[in-house]
Amino acid sequence: MESRAKFLGHPIHQMLIVFPLGLLATAVIIDVIYLAGESLIFAEVAYYLVIAGLIGGALAGPFGLIDWLATPHGTRGKRVGAMHGIGDVVVMLLFLVSAVLRADLPSEPSVLAYVCSFAGAGIALVTAWLGGELVDRLGIGVSDGAN
Repeated sequence: MESRAKFLGHPIHQMLIVFPLGLLATAVIIDVIYLAGESLIFAEVAYYLVIAGLIGGALAGPFGLIDWLATPHGTRGKRVGAMHGIGDVVVMLLFLVSAVLRADLPSEPSVLAYVCSFAGAGIALVTAWLGGELVDRLGIGVSDGAN
């Protein structure tokens, strides 16, 4: 099934999703570096990476929704797409809570801020796999004329 939201012939969702996924994953890695060494700059950098990742997710999500709405009802693609989308909303909410908890003092995140980020990253691994399942196995977003 060809993507319904394209730019220069390529699916917009697939182009944009790399940014929030990469930014949020990097935020978690930076959090681990902070926890290992306790340099305050790393905690602040992680906070800003989370903010950037949330903005990127807010931009990428609607294009995924457009493609999901065009996916035929009663298909595996529709079911996997729903799990992928709902899971990504949960990821975004967890990182949003983490950002709100960090906002007053980004250099000293609370334990709950870390729990939300790490849980969000864990769920993102699953939703990213589901996204790969949609494209690689089910052909969602793949051009009908692909060879």
